[in-house]
Amino acid sequence: MPVSVVWFKRDLRVSDNHALTEACKSPHPVICLFNIEPERLNRKDVSEIHIQWELDCARALGKSLEHLGGKLLFNFGNVVNTLSELHEEYEIASVFSHEETGLNWSWGRDKSVTKWCKENGASFTEYPSNGVIRGLQSRDNWKGQRDARVESELISTPVSIQSPDDLKSDRIPDAKEIGVKPRELLERPIAGEKAAISVLFSFLDERGRKYRSGMSSPILGRQACSRLSPYISTGCITIRQILHYSRRKQKQVRVNPRSAENRGWTSSLSSFQSRLAWHCHFIQRLEFETTMDEIAINPELDGHLERSHDEGRYQAWANGQTGWPFFDACMRSLTATGWINFRMRAMLQSVASYTLWLPWQDTGMHLARLFLDYEPGIHWSQVHMQSGVTGINSVRAYSVRKQSEDQDPEGNFIREWVPELTSVPAEFIHEPWLMTQEQQELYACEIGTDYPSPIVDEKTSRKEGVSKSYSAKSKPDVKKRSILVYEVHGSRKRRNG
Repeated sequence: MPVSVVWFKRDLRVSDNHALTEACKSPHPVICLFNIEPERLNRKDVSEIHIQWELDCARALGKSLEHLGGKLLFNFGNVVNTLSELHEEYEIASVFSHEETGLNWSWGRDKSVTKWCKENGASFTEYPSNGVIRGLQSRDNWKGQRDARVESELISTPVSIQSPDDLKSDRIPDAKEIGVKPRELLERPIAGEKAAISVLFSFLDERGRKYRSGMSSPILGRQACSRLSPYISTGCITIRQILHYSRRKQKQVRVNPRSAENRGWTSSLSSFQSRLAWHCHFIQRLEFETTMDEIAINPELDGHLERSHDEGRYQAWANGQTGWPFFDACMRSLTATGWINFRMRAMLQSVASYTLWLPWQDTGMHLARLFLDYEPGIHWSQVHMQSGVTGINSVRAYSVRKQSEDQDPEGNFIREWVPELTSVPAEFIHEPWLMTQEQQELYACEIGTDYPSPIVDEKTSRKEGVSKSYSAKSKPDVKKRSILVYEVHGSRKRRNG
């Protein structure tokens, strides 16, 4: 008997899932498949926490599918080989999936599935993901199309899934069973679609009230930020769902925005929805440039910058041993938890590129491995922006000292993640190397022994990096390329199309 296959990639949910819903409307029994490609384990941007998280989310998906009568098969291998095996046993009539905007490897994988379907007489239907428009002709029309997509009605969840009578669900293995050494995180979120919805509601019920004022702080951001990004990255929840419920909250607030119950919500919801739009905007860039992990959007500009790898600087940066307390606290916090707020992510990359003059490819790969919520489209767009290799964005070289004083004036975050400085008072916590020898002895922190001296003079090196960046940006070939970059990738302020 012919079957339909729902190929789950980064859409690990049953609600608002176009591929699953349409497959259930077909006249054939449905087989649900989740596949992990072995080649991913060797990719420089993939780490064990990514694989662990996907498997955990797939395990939760399996339970949701079982509740509807569906069965989830798991395979660790080449997805085309898996489809061939299923085809021999059941005869695949149709494959349903979602479009994935990823790097070259996933684009190649998807094309191989398209080819297999054509060769084996199976239809292959891919549905759009969030606000990314495949085959977009002009950025002038993007916002209108994106908004129409994410503001449309939610897709109904299937009432039931008809599976082949002889099919049983596979057990989703632990990461170590497929050769991945587990790495524990201090703040590991609960996996799956139900958890994603719960996190969203906890944000809209109360946590999000202070979103606008708290999102820039690595301390306040732990609660004030939505914390939905790991779920979005694996498709446990969609931008459309998030926007749907945040708009509903917005309507409730507008009834009496100045009441004590609603105070703070208007600006926070507006800022939050703007971030949702930026999410789609940046992933749209990767839809055009699948080599953003290797090649700069503005290669001429990147070439003129001539950054070079310095292993000592790289290791100090990567391990939170730069001698700049706030920076080191941020890097150590990220390493331990898999998450840090957006502004601090920008600072980590900016310091690597401008102050330490390290190649963005190396540092971008390191950060990709640390982020539990690693989303290639957002990550590499931000790496390019914070490294100054687009030619269309402002040069933004973050001052560690300013961020430290602004976001952690008393040094509490620093002391939490840099215990070497536990006894250092607030007046020296941002620049402990300014202490005299007597003060270092008093506060039990000898700079250069207990805690490293600054790897470079931060202010001087940052200014040198900025100067070199402006010089490179002014080159004629860079300006010429920047015009083309804007036409393809630049944001448009007004809604068109």
